[in-house]
Amino acid sequence: MTSDRDTKSTPRSTYHHGDLRQAVLAAALDVIAAEGPGALSLRDLARRAGVSHAAPAHHFKDRTGLLTAIAAEGYELLAETLRSSPGLRERGVRYVRFAVAHPAHFQVMFRPELLRADDPDLLAARERASAELRTGVADLADAPDSRQAGIAAWSLAHGFATLLLTHNVTAALGDQDPEEYFRSLAGLLFAAQLPTPDGE
Repeated sequence: MTSDRDTKSTPRSTYHHGDLRQAVLAAALDVIAAEGPGALSLRDLARRAGVSHAAPAHHFKDRTGLLTAIAAEGYELLAETLRSSPGLRERGVRYVRFAVAHPAHFQVMFRPELLRADDPDLLAARERASAELRTGVADLADAPDSRQAGIAAWSLAHGFATLLLTHNVTAALGDQDPEEYFRSLAGLLFAAQLPTPDGE
């Protein structure tokens, strides 16, 4: 899976119409992965992408527009990662996998204060990802409140992914595979509700 930092900027001379938007997004993801969203500057991104300082504003209008586009792209990638996953436990594993593969998107997606809340692309992409997350909750047996169960499952996956990305569970993991470790956590906390691996 391609990570946020795998995409390289394209020299100005090779741009085709439409490539500039992706080049600015790639440069922004690189900055966010290294320094966080607070370090983003459209002028700096233009310099990194090798274009005029006004070029990023043509596509994104402002910094909020750029971050909103990154979040929308992130939700689309998350929905695709979760699609057709067999069972709630494996959807959680794929959620963690997405966060590790796309750390810059992950940093931006859940920060509403950074985003344009009414952006139609963001709303549509978020709903697609949410629908995929909700689908997995149907596997829970005897859950009295499916919405609450869904939030519990999301909290586990999101919390573990965040702790993993911020290296707060490095010592606990040791040389264990993070995805296998998460499977164990899910089994521990949802033992009565999750189907057995053979039943997923």
